Amino acid sequence: MLAVGASGAALLSSAAYAEEVTEETTVVLTEEQKDMLFFIYQEEKVARDVYITLGKLYTDETTFASIQISEQRHIDAARELCVKYGVSIDGVDEASVGNFVLPVLQELYDTCVAEGETSLLDALKVGEMIELTDIDDLEHASVGMPADVVSVYDNLKEGSLSHLDAFTAAIAREQ
Repeated sequence: MLAVGASGAALLSSAAYAEEVTEETTVVLTEEQKDMLFFIYQEEKVARDVYITLGKLYTDETTFASIQISEQRHIDAARELCVKYGVSIDGVDEASVGNFVLPVLQELYDTCVAEGETSLLDALKVGEMIELTDIDDLEHASVGMPADVVSVYDNLKEGSLSHLDAFTAAIAREQ
């Protein structure tokens, strides 16, 4: 299974910190931090798109359908951060399921779908892996970020922990 994390994608240095301009209380992010915002935004889309695709294959398994709705809220929150901090999201078509700007995330989506197509149990395990990866990436992405970004990432992480519980329960039912 392909496991690609923000730290493994070598997009950023975890030592990058936001530069605070105290006179205007405006936070200016480094290019690496902006790249991370974009990566998390696209990674949330990977999760949603995989769940949409696998949900169409396994229509009796409601876990995919319910979590894809939550993943859309994650995408929305990550998009808002991109907009706030001037991160270009040009080229991203959220309505186009399975298409990504970052090649590493395109590969992740393709691999997850291919593995999930083999059986329902494998599809549920893909969901579990996605959530574990998201949790890890959100923890790494929070380092050095402004408080509002950390707060959003903490909320996304809580959602991913809930999704992980749902996939773990579904796997237990299927085994």
